[in-house]
Amino acid sequence: MPGSKIIKFDPTRYFSAASLTQKRVHIQADHTFYVQGDRADSIYYLETGRARLIVVSKRGKEATIALIVAHDFLGEESLAGAAALHPATAMAIIACTALRFDRREMLTLLRQEHEFSDLFLKFVLMRAARTQEDLVDQLFNNSEKRLARTLLLMAQFGDSSAPQTLIPPITQEALAEMIGTTRSRVSYFMNRFRKLGYIEYNGRIHVHKSLLNVVLNDRLPEQRTSRPVVLDQKRTEVEKRPRAKPDLGVSSTNAIY
Repeated sequence: MPGSKIIKFDPTRYFSAASLTQKRVHIQADHTFYVQGDRADSIYYLETGRARLIVVSKRGKEATIALIVAHDFLGEESLAGAAALHPATAMAIIACTALRFDRREMLTLLRQEHEFSDLFLKFVLMRAARTQEDLVDQLFNNSEKRLARTLLLMAQFGDSSAPQTLIPPITQEALAEMIGTTRSRVSYFMNRFRKLGYIEYNGRIHVHKSLLNVVLNDRLPEQRTSRPVVLDQKRTEVEKRPRAKPDLGVSSTNAIY
């Protein structure tokens, strides 16, 4: 959620410098940490970069279900058990640096280090809350608001106090895929955001905090109109009367209401 506090993990408190060097992995842009259906036996802590979780249907349709930013964990489903599988593909949007922990090592750390266990629990709860927000976004918000929210998440406003943030290089086709609309609609909304001063675009996208207006309000400034006023909201005596149940031609013992 834009504006949410980022939970940061300090691995130097639990591991030596030599150990961290061995655990550190570098993933280039458009390369994967793991693939959907692979055995889930490792957890990643993203130190730098941006990534996304992708799900592919049996018919080959692809959808981005989550954005991953620095200080997020990846692959926490590995803790579910030795037979767990990754339900999605984790792909780097830009070059990423991460720490890789195997499942047993992570479980030991959670049991022995209570402070880390509390931190990881907070992360899991925040990830669950973000997933719910993503679901609400897809179900109830129009593509304009979904695009605004996606840009804010990519800009990591929860981890920055700057008035504007440069997001990673990304095409309009990729944005369209992430929010479930067409490239032409993304282009249309991006032009509107630029005219309203919410973003700057010159090869790379600069996002301004004013874009929050689109997420926090139902409509853009020029779209806002007063809602119709209902003059009489009281129910009449006729409306208050209980309605008779329809006769479905079945006995009361078999009727379904």
